[in-house]
Amino acid sequence: MLLSSTVFAHITHARERVLVVANSAESTLQLSKSEIRNLFMGGSLDGLSPVEFESGTHIRKVFNTQVIGLPESRIQSFWAQMRFSGRSNPPSNVSNIEEMVTFLIEHESSVGYLPEGTSIPNGLTVVYISI
Repeated sequence: MLLSSTVFAHITHARERVLVVANSAESTLQLSKSEIRNLFMGGSLDGLSPVEFESGTHIRKVFNTQVIGLPESRIQSFWAQMRFSGRSNPPSNVSNIEEMVTFLIEHESSVGYLPEGTSIPNGLTVVYISI
């Protein structure tokens, strides 16, 4: 039963798409999947700063599956090691889509993600769409 629900969840996540969105003065900015993965896993990229949804949210699970390529437990373990060693801190968190859009609009050079179909306001640019 657990295996079937895990497989079903993976298939469901595979059908959904995520829009990676940036508040950047450069409206032609495009990022590759590996650049986004690096950014959200503690790397730096041209002064961009990541923001993500709180742990346990559906869109975060989809993003982690499709873009980061790791389950939430592995990501939490990674950030625990980084915090403990003092090397880095995880991205800022928001709890819902409205907070994400507001955060991105208010913070220049921030990068976040939204579910496909979300209205993207002026000032934000879609820099990657998951497949």
